[in-house]
Amino acid sequence: MDRIAKLASQKAVVIFSKSSCCMCHAIKRLFYEQGVSPMIHELDEDSRGREMEYSLIRLGCNPSVPAVFIGGKFVGSAETVMTLHLDGSLKKMLIDARAIWL
Repeated sequence: MDRIAKLASQKAVVIFSKSSCCMCHAIKRLFYEQGVSPMIHELDEDSRGREMEYSLIRLGCNPSVPAVFIGGKFVGSAETVMTLHLDGSLKKMLIDARAIWL
């Protein structure tokens, strides 16, 4: 859990992902299209990925990926992020976290 918190606070937007996950790809594209340059952690390419995946599940992320952190705070997985995007509040969160400037 400490490793997740440390990694999540290293950049304005951090996404825990798996390289083979189609929803992870969609979420990464969403952020890139918003002008965000997120830090991406591919759990299937990390020697401690399984341990981090269990930590994400304990944090409440089900499924475990994609797990999105904005401003060091856990936002949620794909469903939550898409809901925030559609209702317009994702952009405000990104501005507040200084992930984008308008």
